[in-house]
Amino acid sequence: MALVPCQVLRVAILLSYCSILCNYKAIEMPSHQTYGGSWKFLTFIDLVIQAVFFGICVLTDLSSLLTRGSGSQEQERQLKKLISLRDWMLAVVAFPVGVFVVAVFWIIYAYDREMIYPKLLDNFIPGWLNHGMVEPINSSGLLGDSHTTVLPFILIEMRTSHHQYPSRRSGLTAICTFSVGYILWVCWVHHVTGMWVYPFLEHIGQGARIIFFGSTTILMNFLYLLGEVLNNYIWDTQRSMEEEKEKPKLE
Repeated sequence: MALVPCQVLRVAILLSYCSILCNYKAIEMPSHQTYGGSWKFLTFIDLVIQAVFFGICVLTDLSSLLTRGSGSQEQERQLKKLISLRDWMLAVVAFPVGVFVVAVFWIIYAYDREMIYPKLLDNFIPGWLNHGMVEPINSSGLLGDSHTTVLPFILIEMRTSHHQYPSRRSGLTAICTFSVGYILWVCWVHHVTGMWVYPFLEHIGQGARIIFFGSTTILMNFLYLLGEVLNNYIWDTQRSMEEEKEKPKLE
């Protein structure tokens, strides 16, 4: 019986992300027309990552229901592949990138809102949409994002299902590849347009940019490890509670 609410919850989260993406695309902003479009911004990439991840979660749930009791070894193999893909996505991109986007946004927002989400955006973006989406706002490349919902959604998923993390070496290699790939993409956009995706990069020197990019990669690695520790803690605690409940029965 516990499986059904989890399935419904994942469907609801997936539909919310689809709604956010549709509303996002309906907003006409100058930055949509510049080189790279919305794909310049990590927060938009993260929104797509979360939608794809929860789409895989829903597909996994459906496959699990269809496979249950069928006795088909081929269906079992396909289900295991889906589960492995789901777990890999949560470990390598959904959790670390999602937490990174939320943390960095709110830190910068608290320091100086105009650096990341100017008041001008309030005239374009409804309050409810602001808390679930990301939004590049103008031709200068400023980014207004507010991934408020990403963190609770991903924590709910981590709590409701056990996820098998990949080996630490392969996981860290994957998140490093993602981080370096995005940094190279940001540098390429600057090479083509002469403008940095994030305006504050214009005001710091070359050495400071290298330190900043290196620090973000290190932070991504830390968040990957945090997700691994949190996942293990949640499910080790759950396992201990279940074993504790079973003790009287065994006696």
